[in-house]
Amino acid sequence: MPFMKGRAPIRRTLKYLEAGALVLKERVKIFCINYNTSGKHHEGVRDFVFWHVPQIQYKNPDVQVLTLKNMTPSPFITCFFDSGERTLIDIDSKTQEEVHGHVKKVICKPDDILAAELKAVQKKDNPANFGFGCDRQCICEVLGQVPCPGLVPLPKNMRGKYTFPRA
Repeated sequence: MPFMKGRAPIRRTLKYLEAGALVLKERVKIFCINYNTSGKHHEGVRDFVFWHVPQIQYKNPDVQVLTLKNMTPSPFITCFFDSGERTLIDIDSKTQEEVHGHVKKVICKPDDILAAELKAVQKKDNPANFGFGCDRQCICEVLGQVPCPGLVPLPKNMRGKYTFPRA
């Protein structure tokens, strides 16, 4: 498989891309990272770009993600919003985990909102859901399914005590 070649091919798997935790707010339109490819205080940012930028691009298809290399003496992130505002995030000499945590806290949606959105999408999109709080209370309401045995008795050939009698 050609997509499994190169440095850390796990980054190109769908499971890895979906596991990203950085879902930016709807207001963010451009996410720009400035860093250098060499230097000790750029090391955490390089790791962040290597591991998390593909996840950001996958989880935020409407956001333009820019990486500008070797143009600045200190690394930083700039976020441009739809209202014309912009936010500068200083990430100088921070590790990959510190950058991830700071970005998640400042410009990402909180976990409770993400959970509520996921729950709403799952309930609406899946017609196979039934029970309390769904479109159907029982599977027997779906066309082509066997009706509830409490309302209409099952045929004898579908009941185990007639199909497999005890000896």
